[in-house]
Amino acid sequence: MDFKDYYAALGVEKGASQDEIKRSYRKLARKHHPDVNPGDLAAERRFKEINEAQEVLGDPEKRRKYDELGANWRMYEQAGPGGASPFAGGSPFTGRRSTGGAGGFHTMSPEEAESIFGGASPFSDFFQTFFTGGAQGGSARGPVPRRGRDIEHSITLTLEEAYDGTRRRLSLSTGGRTRRVDVKIPPGVGDGSRVRVAGEGEPGTHDAPAGDLFLRVKLAPHAVFTRRGQELHLDVAVPVTTAVLGGSVPVPRLRGTPLSLKIPPSTQNGQVFRLKGHGMPALGKTRRPGDLYAAVTIRVPDELTASQRAHYEALAALDLAPADATAKGG
Repeated sequence: MDFKDYYAALGVEKGASQDEIKRSYRKLARKHHPDVNPGDLAAERRFKEINEAQEVLGDPEKRRKYDELGANWRMYEQAGPGGASPFAGGSPFTGRRSTGGAGGFHTMSPEEAESIFGGASPFSDFFQTFFTGGAQGGSARGPVPRRGRDIEHSITLTLEEAYDGTRRRLSLSTGGRTRRVDVKIPPGVGDGSRVRVAGEGEPGTHDAPAGDLFLRVKLAPHAVFTRRGQELHLDVAVPVTTAVLGGSVPVPRLRGTPLSLKIPPSTQNGQVFRLKGHGMPALGKTRRPGDLYAAVTIRVPDELTASQRAHYEALAALDLAPADATAKGG
């Protein structure tokens, strides 16, 4: 267990006044609050540090005892968690929480903080040891149950697996041991999606529930399709004659038989056609499936027969003939 420098966490000197501590806390809390930084794990960790520091330094009595702890930390560290308390009068953080008055400043209760962070304890082992009575001479209420920490694990899927949904067996290392977990990935997940697997995080203490496992999805590149949200995009080769005269060409799908795409006469290279409802399924089925977009790539023959060459040369002659001469010839 490491010593926590709460002054450094709030960016103030050890001799800072209570007003300076309060102002610094408010400024940093606004900057790193989870509502301002959704999904930012670094900001979330920083916000927890700030709140924990304010919980101690914002109360003059707790701050005095914390300063006393700093002077005696090495003694406690050498004695170990079961050794003598570094305080003359026992642990300073076992009484009633201060929410104001005498220079104090309200910070989140454990219940409030845990509701923001999904039930996981927002406080460090250092804080829990000295605030909840973990050190010798603390509260007689016994150990406090703590929900297990959430863990994250990255997982790479093929586009087909993201389309259909899939099951995976993962090997996870938690608490010094390796275990296997079977997880279900729903259809429609995208690159960067976060899939929650309840109860598969780190175990809780003293019969408290385990944390959750969060899977961070990464999609492998596909040889044919490019995904953009729920849309799928691909290139479709179209013969020159079909592009000029019109016709139809097959368009592959991620799943199922190919579709038939109608090509109108005089279709240009790069022209894009939408095939409605043939993109990616919606995650959670709250919306309709996405669309498939086919971009035309006009295909030029690799080789020509004598007859084909003759026809192309005749077409070239028509293209080169003056407009009035062509009209008279008609």
